[in-house]
Amino acid sequence: MRYLLLLLLPLVLMAGCQDSSAPSATDSPRWVKTATLAASSAPTLSLTGVLRARYETSLAFRVGGQIATRHVDAGQRVHQGDVLFTLDPSDLQESLAAARSELAAAEASLDVSEADLARDRQLLEKGYLSRQAFQRAELGVRESTTRREAASARVTQARNALDHATLRAEADGVLIDVSGEPGQVVGVGQAVARLAQEGPREVEVNFPARSRPPQAGELLAGEKRIALTRREVAGAADPASRTWRARYRLESPLEAHSLGEVVQTRFTLPETAAQGHFRVPVAALDERGDGPRLWRIVEGEARPLPVTLERVTREYAWVSGEGLEAGLAVISLGTHLLTTDMAVRPLGEEGAP
Repeated sequence: MRYLLLLLLPLVLMAGCQDSSAPSATDSPRWVKTATLAASSAPTLSLTGVLRARYETSLAFRVGGQIATRHVDAGQRVHQGDVLFTLDPSDLQESLAAARSELAAAEASLDVSEADLARDRQLLEKGYLSRQAFQRAELGVRESTTRREAASARVTQARNALDHATLRAEADGVLIDVSGEPGQVVGVGQAVARLAQEGPREVEVNFPARSRPPQAGELLAGEKRIALTRREVAGAADPASRTWRARYRLESPLEAHSLGEVVQTRFTLPETAAQGHFRVPVAALDERGDGPRLWRIVEGEARPLPVTLERVTREYAWVSGEGLEAGLAVISLGTHLLTTDMAVRPLGEEGAP
């Protein structure tokens, strides 16, 4: 009997502990921090851009062949007419010699045809030759003349091809990239260098798919601000990054910056793009579940409010959706811990008691 009492005693103690448990912390409302929605009439967008030349030309040979010499390196400044590369001219010289031989043969054939025509004209005048035979002699001269013209054109083409074996700079500028090497066999139009021509400089910026590039902006260079004017926008969004590529012209020169350098830009979006958009602290955004949402307090309970995320920065998010209005209070901190109908109380200006 004594042993039976010893076995039942732990069970009685456990039952007593369960009955006297303290109430759960969830029974009392949780204090939460709130913020109000702010209407956005003209938001700004800060993006990085790349400094580029207005004209960037890929340099290539107009004839194919093997590169014989290379006279330049990447980053080198060149002037119009400077020799950049040369091809092995052996085959091109042979082509020119063959074309000249064809021209000489065509000229000799033309001389023979003209001599025959002169003789046939005398015979026709004396009545010893028919009109039909004389016309055949005239056609022979025309044919020989055409062949000579064709041979002359081939000589010109061969001479031009030999000239094209020397690649020269088309304008003053800086060579961004040089890829051709001696001994390399290149085809017609295969780029061997890239030239950034002297002249205007531009900034290339990629905008998010939902933000069409505005007409103007500014480049931030330390304390200096340089106005930007849009020159062109890509006709379609990039299929890989889903961004719009835009080129902006610098309205004043930018010193101490190199081509290809990353620069900071800022744009003011059109007001029409901000209609129905509201700004909230980024901590108020809850992206659990099926999509982004905010939390508001309704009769002392947390209720989710689905929204559409327009854009986001380090500090703020811009959202849109039904039921949003300027001044609406939403929970701005700890939204990842909230559940629907959770009891909450907003902190006052003096904080929780």
